[in-house]
Amino acid sequence: MNEQDKEYLSSLKSLETENYVDRKFYRPLGFKIAKAIQHTGITPNVVTIISIFVGMGGASMFYFTGQMGFIFLGILGLICANILDCVDGQLARMTGIKSEIGRILDGIAGDLWFLTIYAALSLRLYDEIGSNWIFVIAILSIFSHFTQAALTDYYKTLHLYFVNPNKGKEFDTPESVQSRLKTMPMGINKVFTTLYLYYTKLQSKLTPNLGEMVQKLNRAYPEDRIPESLRLRYRQGSIMVMKCLDLLTFNGRSIPLFIILITGHVWFYFLYEIVFLNIILIVSKNQHETLCKFISEEITDHKN
Repeated sequence: MNEQDKEYLSSLKSLETENYVDRKFYRPLGFKIAKAIQHTGITPNVVTIISIFVGMGGASMFYFTGQMGFIFLGILGLICANILDCVDGQLARMTGIKSEIGRILDGIAGDLWFLTIYAALSLRLYDEIGSNWIFVIAILSIFSHFTQAALTDYYKTLHLYFVNPNKGKEFDTPESVQSRLKTMPMGINKVFTTLYLYYTKLQSKLTPNLGEMVQKLNRAYPEDRIPESLRLRYRQGSIMVMKCLDLLTFNGRSIPLFIILITGHVWFYFLYEIVFLNIILIVSKNQHETLCKFISEEITDHKN
């Protein structure tokens, strides 16, 4: 392995949490761009903010009915936004420039793109059929999306923690966020972290077995001294969940979305979001909660 390959791998969180399309397309492109701007003074947060506007601009193009030029422009905008979303994380790891607000901005970027997508598609359908029920369906889709995104993020960051505590530093519990919040001075960081606290509370409420497992780990193995054998057992079970979660990531949503937009059956995306992706969420959640319960019992047995 040459030095550039090593640098590329170090710019990733972990191959275990990267899906196929990201590994083959988005991440290599993101690395090249990050490498090109590494010494320009452009910060990861600047890249994130640009990605938000590019993604929302592209998503707004999906409002226009029967105009394929706008559809393809929107698709290109979302692809470029996701490349930039890869750039900001890879640039942060390459330069060491990381911040609380950067982590939160990176987390909400994709949500803002899809919020714009749901708004554009619901307005487009309303123009076509004139029913207010479209907006009810859109709200259900948004709620489904945010719940799916919250759990996907939680599971992936926990998996990274079991790969390596340094790679999993972004894994947070409500208690750890609350602890940081108490020492923060007033300012924009504190505002964003307060919002992030409620986000982690939602994640924690949806995953009781995960929360119990983390508490047992902290008591049994302070300072991240989890035995390697236990790390491997968790990762073996978690990797199966990661494969399901791929459908809840950008690629699992955007590829079907692009096909649906090109074929013109816009209503089908709401069905895909509310029915199919929620089934994937339920299956993934049940698998992961079962895994966490198993690991918790193993911790108890080991300590006894």
